[in-house]
Amino acid sequence: MSIRTFSDRHPVAFCIAVIDSVIIISAAELAHLWRFGDLIGKGDYLWVSCSLALLVVLSSVFSGLYESWRGRSGGLMLKSMCWAWSIPFIMLLIVLVFTKQAQEFSRFWIGTWLLLSLVGGGGFRIALYYFFAVARANTRNTKSVLVIGDRGQYQKAKEYFQTKPTFGYRLSGYLTLESDIKLSALDKNALLDQLDSVKPHEIWLCLPLKQAALIDPILYTLRHSTAEIRFVPQMQDMALLNHQSRYIGDYLTLDLSCSPLSGAAHWIKRLEDLLIGSFIFILILPLCLLIALAVKWSSPGPVLFKQFRDGVHGRKINVYKFRTMLVHQESGGAVTQASKGDRRVTKVGAFLRRTSLDELPQFYNVIQGRMSIVGPRPHAVAHNDYYKDLVDSYMWRHKVKPGITGWAQVNGFRGETDTLQKMQGRVKRDLWYIDNWSFWLDLKIIALTIYKGFINDNAY
Repeated sequence: MSIRTFSDRHPVAFCIAVIDSVIIISAAELAHLWRFGDLIGKGDYLWVSCSLALLVVLSSVFSGLYESWRGRSGGLMLKSMCWAWSIPFIMLLIVLVFTKQAQEFSRFWIGTWLLLSLVGGGGFRIALYYFFAVARANTRNTKSVLVIGDRGQYQKAKEYFQTKPTFGYRLSGYLTLESDIKLSALDKNALLDQLDSVKPHEIWLCLPLKQAALIDPILYTLRHSTAEIRFVPQMQDMALLNHQSRYIGDYLTLDLSCSPLSGAAHWIKRLEDLLIGSFIFILILPLCLLIALAVKWSSPGPVLFKQFRDGVHGRKINVYKFRTMLVHQESGGAVTQASKGDRRVTKVGAFLRRTSLDELPQFYNVIQGRMSIVGPRPHAVAHNDYYKDLVDSYMWRHKVKPGITGWAQVNGFRGETDTLQKMQGRVKRDLWYIDNWSFWLDLKIIALTIYKGFINDNAY
């Protein structure tokens, strides 16, 4: 039997949901007082306020906001809250517009209501997060953990959580399993003794995959324990994608390298590309015509530069750009990245590269379905052949369609990758994007691309 923590004894999630509702309705009252000089009272404003409070709570439930955030980032919690709370407001505006009731409500009131709600909800969550963080740092509301695995793994985990006391995990005991242990050698009595001595809230099985056969006998030995049991495979040094568990028939599988962009997510992504991509393509057509004339005037040769790149699943695709260099042929099929002061780059081409306007024809690739607006930037095939053996999990970038912009680009990894470290940094962020993809993340990247501008000092 394990000792219950504060959150086990009290309905924390229910209390937070009630406070969220109070914050939403109070923000509506304050916004009404600011706009009209009095409180809402009765009427449509009160009905809309209460309805939205309920929608915000439901959105927070589906977003996982009322789950425990122990051991997770406070910044991520705030981001999740902003999205979960903004969606109901957007839905409200859409309903008001389609029901032709938008004119019945003050737009200033709605905007102020949203702002006050986010400030109030965010402030409450920051206070709550740090309240629990301080309590856990002072050994209150902590969870004791029994680790089953090799001694080195236990020491490593213990040192890690000692440096992060606000996570609220206390590694209180361990049972060592040697790397060559056999099922028959599992000391079940020692395991039960540790269980009785530590009385853990959680039991972590820190085992390499080659010892996965030990999970069944360990679980059978622990069948009378009410502690939460987690499998922590020793794969921290591997870049994993979409590491979820799922059943295939009667077989439980652990995803190690699978794209989250499948099923409904695939079609959401495609619809996003078609709608936004087509809109931008129509918008930029006049500019593209002007650029085409400038390229044609600057030097002899075609307007567009076509080059094979690796697309999704490594399939070759033709990627279009405005030509920015003098027409030339490199020996041996080599592809040399443009560098600062490169004589092959025309004056018009230098401007197009620096402003990223040479990438505009790739919106046609998006409409074709060969690329996405957001995704890992496609590299030359020769560069893929060079880096795939130097950067771990490099080719996993190709589990999704390449993009015009991406998470790596808005985080400073644009332009020339002239060092191995730069390429490793770009790949790391590309894999993070694939693993954390969402429609909202794509919108965020598009917004950041516009906000940070198209001028790129690293593009030669």
